[in-house]
Amino acid sequence: MLSKKTKYAFHALTYLGKHRDKKTVLIHDISEEYGISHKFLENILLELKKAGILGSKKGKGGGYYLIKDPKDVALSKVIRLLDGPIALLPCVSLNYYEPCVECKSEALCGLNKVMIQVRDEMLNVLENKSLADILDKE
Repeated sequence: MLSKKTKYAFHALTYLGKHRDKKTVLIHDISEEYGISHKFLENILLELKKAGILGSKKGKGGGYYLIKDPKDVALSKVIRLLDGPIALLPCVSLNYYEPCVECKSEALCGLNKVMIQVRDEMLNVLENKSLADILDKE
């Protein structure tokens, strides 16, 4: 399940994508539109900025803006950035692998094999879908 932080990030990115004609968007505008705490949203936007997805401008006329084209913002990147692993079990994670303490043998674990298939299908969708796909659906 996506965390609130990641859902809010997608809402903010969608808002910024819809308002690309403006030079910048105020945090306040996004916060009001989606009912997100200003402070919480500010932290999310800073993480997206550090990841190179957003830019910001200070002062009069300041705010946030997309520096990447929406088609270049993979959903998987945003999820990993804010939620960490996409895999449902640590023993099948590509980027955050950890063996399961209760498992005697991954090679013989049926759950592991099924969760690898689930991970691969999820990654196939999330790596091939982008912010542009969300914007196209709205």
